[in-house]
Amino acid sequence: MKPAFPGFPPEAVKFFKDLDKNNTREWFQPRKEHYEQYVKAPMEELVAAINLGMSKFAPDHVTDPKKAVFRIYRDTRFSSDKTPYKNHIAASFGRRGMEKMGAGGFYFSLNHKEIEVAGGVYHPDPAAMLTIRTHIAETHADFRRLLANRKLRTLMGELQGSGLSRVAKGFDPAHPAVDLLKKKDWIFFVMLDANLIGTPNLLPQILSRFEVVAPVIEYLNAPLRSRKTRSMAYQPLDRS
Repeated sequence: MKPAFPGFPPEAVKFFKDLDKNNTREWFQPRKEHYEQYVKAPMEELVAAINLGMSKFAPDHVTDPKKAVFRIYRDTRFSSDKTPYKNHIAASFGRRGMEKMGAGGFYFSLNHKEIEVAGGVYHPDPAAMLTIRTHIAETHADFRRLLANRKLRTLMGELQGSGLSRVAKGFDPAHPAVDLLKKKDWIFFVMLDANLIGTPNLLPQILSRFEVVAPVIEYLNAPLRSRKTRSMAYQPLDRS
């Protein structure tokens, strides 16, 4: 079955426009049902359609829509911005069984102003970061070949992510992949025309970008999968 999604209803666009002007609990609470019906429900429908498409090229990233879609409520505890609601809706697709390891995955978000599509490894924990850097140091030629893919560059641009001013301790400053080893994130992301939100073309635009970035995510996750396998294989002695 070919995945399909008709697009978000006009009410979703109106909701986000109004939220921009009225980001308060007093405004949102009487309109929570509108959010559930016109934004959250279509978003879960879109995620289900994306899952159907990803089952062909990234089956281990298929994610229950209810788990994939982020809550609209903001955590304001450590933020100077105290507005209670996010001004967008988003979903992520981590690799099954590796969600807490800082592994690579897919992401998209949208509102009435913009649509972001992304994929890669973002803010991995220190252990995962070291594992990925070691993998790149040993297999950088393979990584370069993936990054040089013409379709990937056309649809997702260049590899991005924050980085260090100098290579991390333990890695050769003269290594031929020093530019890649300095990175703290290895991500691709693009912004799409917000007018896609209400059209059937939204789904294929997201899926085509997920598909071209999938080999990069698989490459970055490979050493983390090996680490997890080794960890699971270890069985401590029963000293009881």
